[in-house]
Amino acid sequence: MANRTFISFDWAIKKILRHKENFDVLEGFLSELLGFDVFIQNLLESEGNKQAENDKFDRVDILVQTRTRELMLIEIQYDDEEDYFHRMVYGISKLIAEYIHEGQRYGQIKKAYSINILYFRLGQGKDYIYEYQGAFIGHKKKDILNPTNYQKQKYAIQSVSDIFPKYYILRVGSFKAEKPIEPIDEWFYFLKNSEIKDGFKAKGMERAKSVLRYEMMAENDKLAYRRHIENRRIESSVIETAEDKAIRRKSIQFATKLLSAGSALPFVAEMSELSLQEVTLLSQGKELDKEDDE
Repeated sequence: MANRTFISFDWAIKKILRHKENFDVLEGFLSELLGFDVFIQNLLESEGNKQAENDKFDRVDILVQTRTRELMLIEIQYDDEEDYFHRMVYGISKLIAEYIHEGQRYGQIKKAYSINILYFRLGQGKDYIYEYQGAFIGHKKKDILNPTNYQKQKYAIQSVSDIFPKYYILRVGSFKAEKPIEPIDEWFYFLKNSEIKDGFKAKGMERAKSVLRYEMMAENDKLAYRRHIENRRIESSVIETAEDKAIRRKSIQFATKLLSAGSALPFVAEMSELSLQEVTLLSQGKELDKEDDE
């Protein structure tokens, strides 16, 4: 079997899947995730649509409008953000405010979806797909507030949650299955490995096999993609280096406190995980890594 290399999903969204002839790939992914067939009408302007040549630290987003006028904001995020939950709320709220026309009745707002593909661990949990299903629960009686029959009929809904935005969190790093069990697992396998195995049958996969192949891209796109991958490596290296320096700085500070308290050098070395030679230098009032900080 010939070796086939596929481009990563974030690059595909930036460069390939924005073209109308390739909507079927994105439609397949969304259909498998949401559990119903999604048909894209067009792509609207969003923050991530503003492409920059230096995309090293960019997050990626794409805003989809379906044929039934739902709005789907898809974000891909590599860097850890503690306040990401809050940004999800802000992003979808801002989106609804931007795309309701002045003077339009609020009842005309269609369903909005916030789909977040994350390559860092957000929150606590063991699953790799999380769906938010909101409900208004009574403070005293603990009952669920439901729409009236008139509201159900007029707005074609069954519950209040059918009106409110729907949030999906896709934690790519938590996906472990080597042999996908469900169709959406095939998409997760691709998101994590940029690889499409023979026999994958999820919606959009067959088209993705040709559209997202590295060998099929123009030479200038190949060059840009290689630069993109290298930027990702640089970003990971910068983050890892910064984390290592922070850990070492804390070790030195801890060792210095132990020495000030009169602790023996071997004990300080063991507790701080510094070498005995380094601890000895600290005890002599010498600075470690001085040249690195200049």
